[in-house]
Amino acid sequence: MDYSPKKINEEISNNNFKIKKKFGQNFISDYNTIHNIVDKALIEDNSLVIEIGPGIGSLTSYLCKKAKWVLCYEIDKDVEPILKDNIDDNVEIIFKDFLKANVKDDIKKYNYNKLYVIANLPYYITTPIILKVIEDRIDVDKIIVMVQKEVGNRIGAKPNTRDYSSLSVYINYYYDVKKLLDVSRNIFIPVPNVDSIVIEMKKKDNRLKVNDEELFFRLVRDSFKYKRKNLRNNLKNYNLDIISNIVTNYGYDLSVRAEQLSIDIFVDIANNLG
Repeated sequence: MDYSPKKINEEISNNNFKIKKKFGQNFISDYNTIHNIVDKALIEDNSLVIEIGPGIGSLTSYLCKKAKWVLCYEIDKDVEPILKDNIDDNVEIIFKDFLKANVKDDIKKYNYNKLYVIANLPYYITTPIILKVIEDRIDVDKIIVMVQKEVGNRIGAKPNTRDYSSLSVYINYYYDVKKLLDVSRNIFIPVPNVDSIVIEMKKKDNRLKVNDEELFFRLVRDSFKYKRKNLRNNLKNYNLDIISNIVTNYGYDLSVRAEQLSIDIFVDIANNLG
């Protein structure tokens, strides 16, 4: 299928399809952007790609030419006639809410070397989708997703920047994050109110060792709880003597704010508290 604005509008009209705002449906209508995303993914042979929210198949149509298998999760059954007309035989579509799916069971039948998540994510559930991949222990080699620019900036943010947050720490603990490209809002149908970016999250080969992940993430979340407050105030329910000793080793004191601390400092604090 030619994923030009004219062709997409024709498909939508011919199938009496109604775009649903509640599902965050914004379809990519630019051939170059589609190819850019997939080509930058560097999909290896014998790979399985999970796509979340394929919609009418703009991205799927090229993914299935690069990957051995593509497994799609789509919540809107109304896209089925359009989607199935424009994909190859190596694509499986599961019409189900990805957040409720047992992905580890769904992928057992596939024999693959590499597992990727590549998707144009619905903006309203971007973070829950990424967190599900992490929390369900889905062993993904690489995640390449188009997300709202503001969210993408938070995911990839570094310490001492405005966008650095508990989400930045959480995701960067598991993945090396980098921006691949900026995407204008004007290449979507319908046009959203925000611009997008495509980010890559590559599984870390040598992750920092945390003794108690639950404690680590609770500590990080509490450290950022009130952005204007320092560690002394945000972490008053923790052992501040231990925390003070650790941050002193890095040249800080308890007046430091969470956004100034790198992941390795949070790991060090958590491992000494646990």
